Amino acid sequence: MSTPPSAGTGRTRPVLHAAGIEKAYPRGLWPHRRRTPVLRGVDLSLSGGEVVGLVGENGSGKSTLMKILVGALAADTGTVDYVGRLGYCPQEPVLYERLTCDEHFELYGHAYAMPADAERTARRELYEALGFERYAATRADRLSGGTLAKLNLGLALLADPEVLLLDEPYAGFDFDTYLRFWDLVAERRHSGRTVLIISHFVTDQERFDRIVHLRDGKAVPG
Repeated sequence: MSTPPSAGTGRTRPVLHAAGIEKAYPRGLWPHRRRTPVLRGVDLSLSGGEVVGLVGENGSGKSTLMKILVGALAADTGTVDYVGRLGYCPQEPVLYERLTCDEHFELYGHAYAMPADAERTARRELYEALGFERYAATRADRLSGGTLAKLNLGLALLADPEVLLLDEPYAGFDFDTYLRFWDLVAERRHSGRTVLIISHFVTDQERFDRIVHLRDGKAVPG
């Protein structure tokens, strides 16, 4: 559920709050099919202006939780409330092979109901920040994996969301782009925006305000 932002929202007030999130998946063949729990009552709160890392082993439910937070997957039980707009960068880019980078930004700008001039300005800034402006007119099916990752991230950032949710965002980045990524994250923290980054493991831990681990289907402090 989304609620409109209110004046005076500060770092101590949650901009996203998930409570009691549970999710199980069916496993096995009939008649022995059964449901295997992945998330067992996850509670997670994010405050304005913080960068949070969500880590866990493969299969721990990180991507499942992320999809539930953005509404791409329904939880079996639990609630998610947030303030403002969410930006979501999935682990696997959801792109249209025959559209260029420019056309992707235009399409997403329409989806976000952005004025055309605001979308073009944001697009130019993202091309410059991530260093892929020379691919503006290149179709997605002709982009390298690293450039696809830049486009995927750029689309999540386009509408300047209050809460940015990133699933393994820097996989495929070279070192220069990795540093550019963290510059963008630092800018968002400084402006009071919130970033949640999920990863198999965390490097550069000092770049995060806190780390949350998914263990045994629950979120525990790092």
